[in-house]
Amino acid sequence: MRKAKTALCLITATGLTFHAFNPNFLSSSSDSFPNFPEKLRAPIHGVNRSSRAIATIAFTAVDYKFTLHGLSVDSDEYRQKLSEVHRRSASRIRKLCEVNRGFYVKAGQFVAALRQVPKEYSLTLSSLQDQAVPYHFKAIKEVLILNLGPELSDMFLSLDEHPIAAASIAQVHRGVLKGHQEVAIKVQYPDLEQQMKMDTTTMYFLSKSLAWFFPEYRFEWLVSEFVQSISLELDFIQEARNSETTANNFANNKWVKVPRVFWDLTTHQVLTMEFCTGQKVDDVEYLKERRIHPMKVAEVLLEVFAEMIFIHGFLHGDPHPGNILVSPEGQNGFSLVILDHGIYKKLDEGFRLDYCQLWKALILLDSKNLQRLGERFGVAKYSRYFPVIFTGRTIDSKSALGKAMSIEERRNLKQELKSLKMEDISSFMESLPSDFLTILRTDGLLRSIVSKLGAPQRVRLLAYGKYALYGLSPKLNPESDFALKVVFSRLKANASYYRLRLILEVLQLLSWISKVKLLLYTMYENIRLCC
Repeated sequence: MRKAKTALCLITATGLTFHAFNPNFLSSSSDSFPNFPEKLRAPIHGVNRSSRAIATIAFTAVDYKFTLHGLSVDSDEYRQKLSEVHRRSASRIRKLCEVNRGFYVKAGQFVAALRQVPKEYSLTLSSLQDQAVPYHFKAIKEVLILNLGPELSDMFLSLDEHPIAAASIAQVHRGVLKGHQEVAIKVQYPDLEQQMKMDTTTMYFLSKSLAWFFPEYRFEWLVSEFVQSISLELDFIQEARNSETTANNFANNKWVKVPRVFWDLTTHQVLTMEFCTGQKVDDVEYLKERRIHPMKVAEVLLEVFAEMIFIHGFLHGDPHPGNILVSPEGQNGFSLVILDHGIYKKLDEGFRLDYCQLWKALILLDSKNLQRLGERFGVAKYSRYFPVIFTGRTIDSKSALGKAMSIEERRNLKQELKSLKMEDISSFMESLPSDFLTILRTDGLLRSIVSKLGAPQRVRLLAYGKYALYGLSPKLNPESDFALKVVFSRLKANASYYRLRLILEVLQLLSWISKVKLLLYTMYENIRLCC
């Protein structure tokens, strides 16, 4: 351990010394040093990337410290300065990710998808989603030969050298097999495992250093979640298995298409799949051209992921628009093509049931159950904020589900949130189960897509409520259980859903009646005053 710390200190000192003589380090390419031997180039790149990251975070820490020094945390000036330093820091970190590429881009995307980070970070880092620069085909071909054999012409009739998609850890090429099947070949970039070890070590070091300087800012939970997810994503064999599990889970769902895996051309670094056509799920212009209603796409998307969470407990953890295509093919006028099955979370069965109960309590604003479930999730102190996080209303809200909070509710919530410090947010995120963190990130990505499709929040809430009730029904196998038992269980779940839907409609009607009464009373008072 002491040797590792010494080595890291030497790396830091070397890197910071280098950057001291290179003030434009955030504009430097991470692929410099072309004249060094191949064996030395990778370690030097590692030192360069790590020291660049350390210098960036050090500058950021100093910026926060000096900008906020002496300001009262309750003052308007503090909040204004905090927003400004958030914006500067997010821009600085985005530039770091763009220059370091690889896992840093992936880390930036990971943070951008979390609704729990300041909006300045999520907005700034969201631009990293389309920042991946593809590798030259020569490097990709070497990976293909290493994994599939030297004679690629024995397997492929054609193989396009220009990638059809590029991401932070791999790129995809289109090809045609000897049997004339069109395929998409996903190829991992070379030397990623070695690069990941150094990059994630640096990230852990930075998170610990930040916690030492700013005890209330603790991000080790975030680094741990990121490292866990990225480690899974590097194994294409596991990704292929995840893909097949999802295909089996949705075998009877006519809205969902999962590309078939060609196992004889799949390894830990190469994944060969059926080629599927389609456009990004949030491409509204494409949907309108094809006369596909964006609202229907949003409804289907939400129901598919609600089924993953509440029924199967097997969740795709990275549903950004590039990983979900809308294809004009399908019995219902379109289908959703689900891609990139590297990041998945198998939810603990006890957690899945508790999460179903949580959504039932959220929709009914059942404060007792919310408190009980908060204790089970390890965040009892903050359970009253679950409705705000998931449904956009307070635990005492009089607003109908899916409707915006009233001005008074917003004012009261803003006043209440002033008492929360960064320590509370760190404590909340650290205490949540890992399964919960994955769902929060996935839900954040889905909300962004649904918003672009123009669907109101109510669509998401009804989909989640519906599948939460289905998820609480006993799991039955239609092939082995008595048909009557299966039918009765489904009828019971449907009855619970429609009962819940009726409650929601009544609540909305009562809310509308109260607004009409208020309007009539105001009109009456105005008329009386005029007379």
